[in-house]
Amino acid sequence: MAAESSNPRSVEEIFKDFNGRRSGFLKALSVDVDKFYSLCDPEMENLCLYGHPNGTWEVNLPAEEVPPELPEPALGINFARDGMQRKDWLSLVAVHSDCWLLSVSSYFGARLNRNERKRLFSLINDLPTLFEVVTDRKPTKDKPSMDLGSKSRNGVKRSIEGQTKSTPKLMEESYEDEDDEHGDTLCGSCGGNYTNDEFWICCDVCELWYHGKCVKITPAKADSIKQYKCPSCCIKKGRQ
Repeated sequence: MAAESSNPRSVEEIFKDFNGRRSGFLKALSVDVDKFYSLCDPEMENLCLYGHPNGTWEVNLPAEEVPPELPEPALGINFARDGMQRKDWLSLVAVHSDCWLLSVSSYFGARLNRNERKRLFSLINDLPTLFEVVTDRKPTKDKPSMDLGSKSRNGVKRSIEGQTKSTPKLMEESYEDEDDEHGDTLCGSCGGNYTNDEFWICCDVCELWYHGKCVKITPAKADSIKQYKCPSCCIKKGRQ
Protein backbone atom coordinates (compact mmCIF):
# COMPACT_ATOMS: atom_id res chain seq x y z
CA MET A 1 0.00 0.00 0.00
CA ALA A 2 1.44 3.37 -0.95
CA ALA A 3 0.86 6.69 0.74
CA GLU A 4 -2.81 7.34 1.38
CA SER A 5 -3.91 9.90 -1.18
CA SER A 6 -6.13 12.91 -0.71
CA ASN A 7 -6.73 15.81 -3.04
CA PRO A 8 -6.43 19.04 -1.07
CA ARG A 9 -6.59 22.23 -3.12
CA SER A 10 -6.74 25.26 -0.83
CA VAL A 11 -3.98 26.46 1.50
CA GLU A 12 -5.99 25.33 4.52
CA GLU A 13 -6.70 21.89 3.04
CA ILE A 14 -3.04 21.33 2.08
CA PHE A 15 -1.87 22.40 5.53
CA LYS A 16 -4.40 20.06 7.14
CA ASP A 17 -3.04 17.22 4.99
CA PHE A 18 0.53 18.19 5.97
CA ASN A 19 -0.36 18.28 9.67
CA GLY A 20 -2.07 14.89 9.52
CA ARG A 21 0.87 13.21 7.84
CA ARG A 22 3.27 14.95 10.24
CA SER A 23 1.27 13.63 13.21
CA GLY A 24 1.62 10.12 11.82
CA PHE A 25 5.38 10.50 11.56
CA LEU A 26 5.57 11.86 15.11
CA LYS A 27 3.76 8.77 16.41
CA ALA A 28 6.13 6.46 14.55
CA LEU A 29 9.20 8.29 15.84
CA SER A 30 8.04 8.70 19.45
CA VAL A 31 5.03 6.89 20.92
CA ASP A 32 5.27 3.90 18.54
CA VAL A 33 9.05 4.03 18.09
CA ASP A 34 9.73 0.47 19.31
CA LYS A 35 7.15 -0.95 16.90
CA PHE A 36 8.50 1.21 14.06
CA TYR A 37 12.08 0.15 14.78
CA SER A 38 11.18 -3.56 14.74
CA LEU A 39 9.27 -3.24 11.45
CA CYS A 40 12.32 -1.82 9.66
CA ASP A 41 14.08 -5.16 9.35
CA PRO A 42 17.28 -4.80 7.24
CA GLU A 43 16.69 -8.29 5.86
CA MET A 44 13.52 -7.18 4.10
CA GLU A 45 13.22 -5.39 0.77
CA ASN A 46 13.34 -1.61 0.31
CA LEU A 47 10.96 -0.15 2.88
CA CYS A 48 9.51 3.34 3.22
CA LEU A 49 7.87 5.18 6.10
CA TYR A 50 4.56 6.75 5.11
CA GLY A 51 2.52 9.31 7.03
CA HIS A 52 -1.20 9.45 6.20
CA PRO A 53 -3.57 12.45 6.32
CA ASN A 54 -5.60 10.81 9.12
CA GLY A 55 -2.60 10.87 11.47
CA THR A 56 -1.56 7.24 11.08
CA TRP A 57 1.75 5.83 9.82
CA GLU A 58 2.84 2.79 7.89
CA VAL A 59 6.04 0.99 6.93
CA ASN A 60 5.63 -0.58 3.51
CA LEU A 61 7.15 -1.16 0.09
CA PRO A 62 7.15 1.77 -2.35
CA ALA A 63 4.36 2.26 -4.85
CA GLU A 64 4.54 -0.03 -7.88
CA GLU A 65 3.01 2.38 -10.39
CA VAL A 66 5.37 4.62 -12.36
CA PRO A 67 5.18 7.51 -11.89
CA PRO A 68 3.65 7.18 -8.42
CA GLU A 69 0.48 9.06 -7.52
CA LEU A 70 2.42 11.12 -4.95
CA PRO A 71 6.14 11.84 -4.49
CA GLU A 72 7.76 8.84 -2.80
CA PRO A 73 9.49 9.01 0.60
CA ALA A 74 13.09 7.89 1.18
CA LEU A 75 13.59 4.35 -0.10
CA GLY A 76 15.29 1.62 1.93
CA ILE A 77 15.30 3.22 5.38
CA ASN A 78 15.60 -0.27 6.88
CA PHE A 79 19.01 -0.99 5.33
CA ALA A 80 20.84 1.60 7.43
CA ARG A 81 19.14 0.68 10.72
CA ASP A 82 21.71 -1.71 12.14
CA GLY A 83 24.70 0.23 10.82
CA MET A 84 24.01 3.28 12.99
CA GLN A 85 23.21 4.06 16.59
CA ARG A 86 19.46 4.00 17.14
CA LYS A 87 19.14 7.72 17.90
CA ASP A 88 21.22 8.63 14.83
CA TRP A 89 19.12 6.40 12.60
CA LEU A 90 15.88 7.88 13.92
CA SER A 91 17.28 11.37 13.34
CA LEU A 92 18.11 10.46 9.74
CA VAL A 93 14.62 9.06 9.17
CA ALA A 94 13.20 12.27 10.63
CA VAL A 95 15.23 14.42 8.21
CA HIS A 96 14.06 12.41 5.20
CA SER A 97 10.46 12.48 6.46
CA ASP A 98 10.63 16.29 6.77
CA CYS A 99 11.75 16.42 3.14
CA TRP A 100 8.90 14.16 2.04
CA LEU A 101 6.29 16.24 3.86
CA LEU A 102 7.49 19.35 2.04
CA SER A 103 7.57 17.58 -1.32
CA VAL A 104 3.98 16.35 -0.91
CA SER A 105 2.81 19.83 0.08
CA SER A 106 4.64 21.30 -2.92
CA TYR A 107 2.97 18.73 -5.15
CA PHE A 108 -0.50 19.66 -3.88
CA GLY A 109 0.37 23.36 -3.94
CA ALA A 110 1.56 23.45 -7.53
CA ARG A 111 -1.54 25.37 -8.62
CA LEU A 112 -1.43 27.90 -5.80
CA ASN A 113 -0.39 31.45 -6.61
CA ARG A 114 2.66 33.13 -5.14
CA ASN A 115 0.93 34.62 -2.12
CA GLU A 116 -0.87 31.37 -1.34
CA ARG A 117 2.38 29.41 -1.50
CA LYS A 118 3.99 31.95 0.81
CA ARG A 119 1.12 31.60 3.30
CA LEU A 120 1.29 27.81 3.13
CA PHE A 121 5.03 27.80 3.82
CA SER A 122 4.53 30.23 6.70
CA LEU A 123 2.01 27.88 8.31
CA ILE A 124 4.34 24.92 7.85
CA ASN A 125 7.37 26.84 9.07
CA ASP A 126 5.62 27.75 12.33
CA LEU A 127 5.74 24.08 13.32
CA PRO A 128 8.96 22.45 14.57
CA THR A 129 10.44 19.96 12.12
CA LEU A 130 10.39 16.25 12.87
CA PHE A 131 14.16 16.40 13.21
CA GLU A 132 13.87 19.13 15.85
CA VAL A 133 11.30 17.09 17.78
CA VAL A 134 13.23 13.80 17.59
CA THR A 135 16.53 15.40 18.64
CA ASP A 136 14.80 17.62 21.22
CA ARG A 137 16.13 20.77 19.61
CA LYS A 138 14.42 24.10 19.93
CA PRO A 139 14.00 26.06 16.66
CA THR A 140 16.64 28.78 16.45
CA LYS A 141 16.08 32.35 15.37
CA ASP A 142 16.94 33.27 11.81
CA LYS A 143 20.34 34.85 11.20
CA PRO A 144 20.04 37.33 8.32
CA SER A 145 23.78 37.29 7.65
CA MET A 146 24.08 33.53 7.35
CA ASP A 147 24.87 32.42 3.82
CA LEU A 148 25.71 28.74 4.03
CA GLY A 149 23.82 28.05 0.78
CA SER A 150 26.40 29.83 -1.36
CA LYS A 151 29.19 27.61 -0.07
CA SER A 152 27.04 24.51 -0.58
CA ARG A 153 26.19 25.39 -4.16
CA ASN A 154 29.70 26.35 -5.16
CA GLY A 155 31.42 23.42 -3.46
CA VAL A 156 34.35 25.59 -2.37
CA LYS A 157 36.93 24.93 0.34
CA ARG A 158 38.69 27.93 1.84
CA SER A 159 42.28 27.79 3.02
CA ILE A 160 43.49 29.80 6.01
CA GLU A 161 44.93 32.43 3.68
CA GLY A 162 41.49 32.91 2.12
CA GLN A 163 42.37 31.31 -1.24
CA THR A 164 39.80 29.05 -2.86
CA LYS A 165 40.01 25.93 -4.95
CA SER A 166 37.50 23.51 -6.44
CA THR A 167 36.88 20.47 -4.20
CA PRO A 168 34.02 18.37 -2.87
CA LYS A 169 31.86 20.47 -0.59
CA LEU A 170 33.90 20.77 2.60
CA MET A 171 33.78 22.59 5.90
CA GLU A 172 37.23 22.96 7.49
CA GLU A 173 38.97 25.01 10.13
CA SER A 174 39.38 28.42 8.60
CA TYR A 175 38.00 31.61 10.13
CA GLU A 176 37.10 32.37 13.72
CA ASP A 177 33.70 33.71 12.70
CA GLU A 178 32.60 30.48 11.04
CA ASP A 179 30.95 29.36 14.28
CA ASP A 180 28.54 32.29 13.94
CA GLU A 181 28.08 31.87 10.19
CA HIS A 182 27.33 28.14 10.31
CA GLY A 183 26.06 27.78 13.87
CA ASP A 184 22.72 26.36 12.72
CA THR A 185 24.29 23.65 10.55
CA LEU A 186 23.61 20.15 11.87
CA CYS A 187 25.39 16.87 11.12
CA GLY A 188 23.17 14.58 9.05
CA SER A 189 24.41 11.59 11.05
CA CYS A 190 24.66 12.55 14.73
CA GLY A 191 22.69 15.83 14.65
CA GLY A 192 25.56 17.75 16.30
CA ASN A 193 26.10 21.46 15.68
CA TYR A 194 28.90 22.85 13.53
CA THR A 195 32.09 24.05 15.21
CA ASN A 196 35.18 25.34 13.42
CA ASP A 197 37.53 22.93 15.21
CA GLU A 198 36.17 19.89 13.39
CA PHE A 199 36.36 18.71 9.79
CA TRP A 200 33.03 18.55 7.92
CA ILE A 201 32.01 17.35 4.46
CA CYS A 202 28.82 17.82 2.44
CA CYS A 203 27.12 15.12 0.35
CA ASP A 204 26.88 16.18 -3.31
CA VAL A 205 23.61 14.22 -3.68
CA CYS A 206 21.40 15.07 -0.68
CA GLU A 207 23.44 18.19 0.31
CA LEU A 208 23.46 17.29 4.02
CA TRP A 209 26.60 18.12 6.02
CA TYR A 210 28.44 15.51 8.09
CA HIS A 211 31.25 15.38 10.63
CA GLY A 212 34.19 13.74 8.87
CA LYS A 213 34.51 11.35 11.81
CA CYS A 214 30.84 10.31 11.51
CA VAL A 215 31.27 9.18 7.88
CA LYS A 216 34.93 8.12 8.26
CA ILE A 217 36.32 10.74 5.85
CA THR A 218 39.57 12.57 6.62
CA PRO A 219 40.66 15.89 5.02
CA ALA A 220 43.35 14.04 3.07
CA LYS A 221 40.87 11.48 1.74
CA ALA A 222 38.36 14.22 0.88
CA ASP A 223 40.91 15.98 -1.34
CA SER A 224 40.97 12.94 -3.64
CA ILE A 225 37.16 12.66 -3.94
CA LYS A 226 35.59 14.33 -6.98
CA GLN A 227 32.00 13.80 -5.83
CA TYR A 228 31.19 12.74 -2.29
CA LYS A 229 28.14 10.58 -1.55
CA CYS A 230 27.12 9.98 2.06
CA PRO A 231 26.43 6.41 3.33
CA SER A 232 22.66 6.90 3.06
CA CYS A 233 22.83 7.98 -0.60
CA CYS A 234 25.23 5.13 -1.41
CA ILE A 235 22.82 2.63 0.13
CA LYS A 236 19.86 4.00 -1.83
CA LYS A 237 21.79 3.90 -5.13
CA GLY A 238 23.02 0.36 -4.46
CA ARG A 239 19.50 -0.92 -3.84
CA GLN A 240 17.91 0.63 -6.95
